[in-house]
Order: sequence, then structure tokens, then C-alpha cells
Amino acid sequence: MNRTAEVRGQESKLRRLFPFISILCSQPPCVCVCIKKRSAMLPTLPIAVLEEVFTNVPARELVCVCRLVCRQWKELVDSTSLWRDRCRREGYEPRNASNPLKDWRQFYFLCKRRRNLLKNPRAEEEDFDGWNIVKNGGDGWNVENVSREYPLPDRAVRKHFATSYDFCIKSQLIDLVKEGYGAAFMDEVQPDVIASEWYSPCQDCGCVYQFCVELLDQNKMVIQKFCPSPLSFHYPNVMNWRQIKHVFRDYGPGVRFIRFTHGGKDTRFWAGWYGIRITNSSVEISPSGDA
Repeated sequence: MNRTAEVRGQESKLRRLFPFISILCSQPPCVCVCIKKRSAMLPTLPIAVLEEVFTNVPARELVCVCRLVCRQWKELVDSTSLWRDRCRREGYEPRNASNPLKDWRQFYFLCKRRRNLLKNPRAEEEDFDGWNIVKNGGDGWNVENVSREYPLPDRAVRKHFATSYDFCIKSQLIDLVKEGYGAAFMDEVQPDVIASEWYSPCQDCGCVYQFCVELLDQNKMVIQKFCPSPLSFHYPNVMNWRQIKHVFRDYGPGVRFIRFTHGGKDTRFWAGWYGIRITNSSVEISPSGDA
């Protein structure tokens, strides 16, 4: 077997054994050394010393390289104590300490991989990529540049979505399993689900804004939701950006999807885009509960 085939075989085996690691090993893994012949040449180190050394090795290298060196290293990399200690050193603690974790390694990687699960949250992609247009009333959805006079707190946000004179609604459906959050993890850990976005009324026109986030089961039935009453703004307005945010906790087992929906319209029926402005939408999974 040539070296390329050997590396591919090891990567395939890792993916089968640890499905959640597939998102971490999407790039070619480092060449695994000392798997057979050279492992006998390695000095024997006390477990405590190895554990201390391993805490300073990048997590991906531990799994994709060190774990393949020899039986002792594999057992140590697979141990609960190594990953529990690594989590605590880096400040990752389960929110519910009374519910013992079954897989500290998975918990660690998912804490490290915390990210925004929404696609195109800042209107930076063309053709509303990632969004499902539910309603496209009036002149439809539009993308505009953020006003220099009224910037967001995050100056990196340069664009926003704008609504028209009839309801403009769009949504996204997040498949948690596809994003790496398996059924067992969601049911046992029940990590915080953090949803937020920024919105602003038009200065010289009234508008309506609505926001809704739903946690869904496998059949896309609602388990829990946050859908506050629509907000109405009367003109004239100050175009200050405001944030709406909600944290889901203790929602019970069965969550497999998240549906994120937002939109609005203006209240003066003006042609163009004088309704609510929306940008920097976000849905994050926080296993350690640091919302």
C-alpha cells in the first residue's frame, strides 16, 4: 500500500469512528509517523507526563496524528480525563454541572467550533444566498449599504437587508445534525441556543418589524419558540441600530432543526425600500453556556 492510500485509509477510519470529527479533518491530515516500526523506538513516559505534553498539542493533531502512534497514545487520547482537563483549562464547562458528560472530547470540539449557523447573515452574498424568501411584497427585498452616518457597533458590517411597502419575510432552516450537533449531544447536553440580529427603522417612514426563532423536532414540529409581538415604529425615527437577542435553555430532548424567520414592511406604502432594515443575524450553539 502506498503512502497516499495509507493516509486516506486512516482518515476514512477516523471519520467512521468519530462522525463529529469529520468537520475538523476536512483538510488532508498530517502524515502519520511511527505507527508500526518506529513506535517501538519511543521512550516510555509516565502517563502524567504524557498528559501534560498532550495538553500543549493542538487538538486536531492529537486526534489525527498522535492517536495513531501507538496503543498507549491512543488510549490516552481516547481518555475522558484528558479532554475533561483540557476543557477546564480553556474555560469550557457544561452549564448543567449536575448532568455528567458522556463525551468530553466531543464537547471540547463543539465548544471550539462555536460559530454562526446562518448563511449570508450580513447581506454580503448575491441573490439572497442561503435564505428562503417567504414573502416578497411591495418592491421586494433589497440589499443596501449601511449608512456611514448611522453605522453598527460592529464596523465590519457594511450591508443590510431592506423591506418594502408590503410584507417581506424570509427564513432559514438549520439542520443541526448536518452542522455537527448530533441527536445524542443535543438531548444529553442541551446546549444554549443563542439567536440574535440587529435592526433599524427608516428615518422618515414608519415601519413594522417581526422576528421569530423556533426549535423543531425531527418532524419539524415546534418544541419551543421565541416570537415576540411585531414592533411598530412611527415616523420620524432615529436610525439607531438595535439588537434583539434570545437564549433558549432547558428545552428538553428532541431538537433537530432551528427555523429562523424575520421581516417587516413600511407603514406609508411608499414605493422603494423604506421598511425595516435588518443585518448581522445569528444563531449559535453554546455548549458551555457562555451566552
